[in-house]
Amino acid sequence: MFRNFRLVSQVVFGRGCFNQLDDILAAKREDAESFMVFLVDDVFSEHSLRDRVPVKSQDLLLWVNVDDEPKTVYVDELTDQVRVYMKAGSGRLPDGVIGIGGGSALDLAKAVSLMLTNAGSSADYQGWDLIRNPAVYHVSIPTLSGTGAEVSRTTVLTGPEKKLGINSDHTVFDQLVLDPELISGPPADQRFYTGMDCYIHCVESLAGTFLNAFSKSYGEKALDLCKEVFLEGGPESDDKLMMASYFGGMSIAYSQVGVCHALSYGLSFVFGIHHGIGNCIAFDYLEEFYPEGVSEFRHMMEKNGVELPRNVVAGIESDKLDKMIDVALALEPLWENSLGADWKRIMTRDRISELYQRM
Repeated sequence: MFRNFRLVSQVVFGRGCFNQLDDILAAKREDAESFMVFLVDDVFSEHSLRDRVPVKSQDLLLWVNVDDEPKTVYVDELTDQVRVYMKAGSGRLPDGVIGIGGGSALDLAKAVSLMLTNAGSSADYQGWDLIRNPAVYHVSIPTLSGTGAEVSRTTVLTGPEKKLGINSDHTVFDQLVLDPELISGPPADQRFYTGMDCYIHCVESLAGTFLNAFSKSYGEKALDLCKEVFLEGGPESDDKLMMASYFGGMSIAYSQVGVCHALSYGLSFVFGIHHGIGNCIAFDYLEEFYPEGVSEFRHMMEKNGVELPRNVVAGIESDKLDKMIDVALALEPLWENSLGADWKRIMTRDRISELYQRM
């Protein structure tokens, strides 16, 4: 049976379109007691963007910290803060949850919007299609581009036992505000690592066994845009990178990522390495799986003056290495996309250990 997946229902794109956010939200505010929850990356707490966020007197603004990748315990803490605010007021759910920031901030917004309508801990829902109740209306406003978090059906979380997304049609945002002006200011290395997340997951999707014309169409365009951004540059680079991220996210709607993403999850879980740089560290050692992609990736690193951390896994304790392998192996759809239905025979624990110990 073919997947009948959900898409973001409304999208606005263009330089300056962030200024329309107040009007977009006004249509969702039901009455005088309505309130919105804004989850904004705390890097903007002392930034001019702070004064542009259309927070009303009854709204709740939460500055979220993403120095570490999103954890289930942090999602639960943020959800509890919203529930306390609800009890102090009318007791009703917010009319919307708005995420402003990079992929981690957007994942937090997706997760909180889900947990406000689903009981228990967010760790209970790490997996595929475990969410039962629709989320609160939620809006994505990316200030970094590359992860595809703004369009994907997953919110990637690190739990007590694993790093695994809440994968659900209910996770998908309802509204997307794509303003290229918002992604113009990050440090060059951060922009590169996040952009490479898009490049790498397109390489993996296009080389995967799940590939079809839908995924291929989006993936090829996203890949071309990444090449233009990181090999040619130019005044429209931010616009192109924002669209590459969108198309890249769409490319895995009917496909999947692969070996690199599976390995990077293990790196992130054990070492706390952020997703973008973790992908880059892993990808640089995967020539046997993605020879053309790795060669081009190295060219882009050289062109952009990026040097990767080396010997990250050197001297690792055996129990931590085992945990990395456990986390990677739990991502079965990624391995099947990469290596086919017989992947368990090909990608043994010893093989994964060998790959990790090169890094």
